[in-house]
Amino acid sequence: MPGIVVVGAQWGDEGKGKATDQIGEQVDYCVRYSGGNNAGHTVVANGDKFVLHLLPSGILNKNCTCVIGNGVVVDLDVLAEELDELAKRNVHVAHPLLSANAHIITSYHRTLDRVIERFAGSRKIGTTGRGIGPAYSDKVNRIGLRLQDLLSPDSLREKVVASLDQKNQLLVKIYNRRPIEPDEVVDELLAHAEALRPYIIDTGRKLNDELDAGKVVLFEGAQAHHLDIDHGTYPYVTSSNPTVGGALTGTGVGPTKIDRVIGIAKAYTTRVGEGPFPTELFDADGDKLRADGGEFGATTGRPRRCGWFDTLVVEEAAKINGFTDIFLTKLDVLTGWEKIPVCTGYEVDGERTDVWPMTEVALAKATPVYEYLPGWTQDISDVRSFDELPATCKDYVHFLEQRVHCRISGIGVGPSREQTIIINELV
Repeated sequence: MPGIVVVGAQWGDEGKGKATDQIGEQVDYCVRYSGGNNAGHTVVANGDKFVLHLLPSGILNKNCTCVIGNGVVVDLDVLAEELDELAKRNVHVAHPLLSANAHIITSYHRTLDRVIERFAGSRKIGTTGRGIGPAYSDKVNRIGLRLQDLLSPDSLREKVVASLDQKNQLLVKIYNRRPIEPDEVVDELLAHAEALRPYIIDTGRKLNDELDAGKVVLFEGAQAHHLDIDHGTYPYVTSSNPTVGGALTGTGVGPTKIDRVIGIAKAYTTRVGEGPFPTELFDADGDKLRADGGEFGATTGRPRRCGWFDTLVVEEAAKINGFTDIFLTKLDVLTGWEKIPVCTGYEVDGERTDVWPMTEVALAKATPVYEYLPGWTQDISDVRSFDELPATCKDYVHFLEQRVHCRISGIGVGPSREQTIIINELV
């Protein structure tokens, strides 16, 4: 009954797609449990690059059944486009199973997302404009649409009309936009109904039954710990729970069925959008990390903010999520640096702290305290064994393990599926 949860340990873009794809070769089910198509998970298999925004990363493994859980918000157009794109590239995959309780992103959610963000001005969050936040808001306000509503057209229309009664008032009177016609929305959604009908099921019961039967289930969240609505750098967070708790509420699986929690951490740190980032670099070093690491958003194309590895960031994620293992990605990007800084503490109002600050005010004042480790020059992209890494590279990995209080069990040394070092088996 092995249930395995994969969680981003920083601010997203850590390489969860690569890690999930790697582990996915050994699992029976791969489940997305949070977020929507605001995240891009990049997988490189057999030299081909795939960017998945909504489909679970395990979709490329033919022996793995993929599931979209109830905690996900689903853009039906994006789901269809991703499946069509895979087919065009001659990648034949099974359609994922879809939770009847997963909420739907509509055209009016996308409109509201863009309008609200634009009017926020200097207070903007840095959303992707894909309707994620408004869809989750409707969920909490109990006026959302769920996949099961596609099976009952009359009920669907009633719910769309009720929702637009509110939203059109906002669009017209506050944001000076035209009202949205309910029939347009209903027609757009029902265009997908017959194609999706066979795949809309009670995924919570299905997953519990499969775990009870001894199947291996991998739970994959979008974004990361520090973008969690409860535990992240609020208000610069996403609208869901990418943390391990979200894997439970977002699928209907209980905590006693989770055996491993794997944190995914990049060998340095990146962030997209607004919000605090103590180790962010604004100099040539930051530009070099961005260029060498190809740090541009898979979904938005936006350049990522780059900085050094922050042990306080990852240690906090490890503690809250109960990581059993960490998969460290992009270690190869650090090749060639004479010295590599690692943040091991902050200075706040003249005092040193070695733990993540409790308040956003303290975090805003935090100045990183660095320790400097010797780098390496040897190309490690073809290394497949930890023992074959340069001594200083191994020292870097051990240093991070000690500071974040969690073992590093896997290392990515390049973008492809094959460029991986496994120290401790993850399944």
